[in-house]
Amino acid sequence: MNMKKIGITMNILMGVTLSFFLSLVGNLTAEGGFKLVPFLASFVLSTVISLIIGFVIPMRKIENSAVKAMGLNERSLPANLISALISDLIYTPVITLAMIVLARKMAMKMSNGHAVLPPFAAMFVKSLIISLIVAYVIILIATPLYLKLSMKLAGVNPPSDRS
Repeated sequence: MNMKKIGITMNILMGVTLSFFLSLVGNLTAEGGFKLVPFLASFVLSTVISLIIGFVIPMRKIENSAVKAMGLNERSLPANLISALISDLIYTPVITLAMIVLARKMAMKMSNGHAVLPPFAAMFVKSLIISLIVAYVIILIATPLYLKLSMKLAGVNPPSDRS
């Protein structure tokens, strides 16, 4: 039960954090700068998507399998780099796609259908590259911190770091 509680806590903390920063970066890099309503809409949408992904895809199993297949020590720096990359490649493209679709729909709605937007593919690729970099850094930094917090909240003593 403790492992399930840790997983749920991690999913919520990482989903909200990742969604917040990806929404913020997406909004700040959008033409016209930061706007509160689009930020909030993308934050809510990406949080829901992140939570669904986290509850459906067994991230820890996938990451642990990859780390083991590569012969890396669990919780080592190389293992953390690989785990962050796997999470990034699973979460970020889906979230970015949803946020681009939302942004385009909102721009068209707010302009009564007269918005002049770049081609979808160009918008998506540019956003995806930025989002992959930002998400990777956030995942790399937040995961160990949130894991320790989640374990503490579940009443489990976190293992010592073996980096």
